Amino acid sequence: MLSFLPNPLVLPVGMVIGILVAAPVGPVNVLCIQRAIARGMWGGVAAGLGAVLGDGLIALSAAMGVGAVSGAVAYHRTAIQVVGGLVLILFGWRLYVTGPQINGSAENGGGNGSLKAYLWDIPKTFFLTVTNPGAVLGLFAIFGGISTFVEVKGPIEALLMVAAVMFGSLCWWVGLSYVVARLRHRLSLDRLVMINKIAAIALVIFGAVLIGEIGYMKLLGSAPG
Repeated sequence: MLSFLPNPLVLPVGMVIGILVAAPVGPVNVLCIQRAIARGMWGGVAAGLGAVLGDGLIALSAAMGVGAVSGAVAYHRTAIQVVGGLVLILFGWRLYVTGPQINGSAENGGGNGSLKAYLWDIPKTFFLTVTNPGAVLGLFAIFGGISTFVEVKGPIEALLMVAAVMFGSLCWWVGLSYVVARLRHRLSLDRLVMINKIAAIALVIFGAVLIGEIGYMKLLGSAPG
């Protein structure tokens, strides 16, 4: 009977993976922080939800052993990385030319931005997540590595692992958004403008690095796709 019970390590290991995947500073973290400053906690959470869904989709493919996905990502890495880089540069440019707008009350961390504005950030960060070849292949590599430590048997444990990864990722975005939202009321308008521009420049740099890496690999004659 015990053989039907899922491995108890699946949930905690999955949560740790979700946090480790979400925590490194990258374009989604930058966008989430900027949104939490501008719109409050829920603005940051909305931006993070797209990453949660993206991580969940990648984790599901990895947990189900869909090797074709990682193979396709590796094969088409050039196109995916260039598109992702261009999108990041576009996001950064739009953020740079848009002045910071503070919505809601700093005390409760809320925001009064429109629901449409919040929801529109979800597909943005989802796209940024799934068009990051390094993140996709990295998550596949993590799943390959933990298979020697926590064996995932059957679809039920695979789905539990995916759910745990998504929950861990969600915990990171909620925690980050909460902390930033609690501190936003201490920022003057000048500092907000500076943070907005720094976030914009960071996004442009991330995009340029993605495209530059492909150019460098092309020069070496080793770029895939």
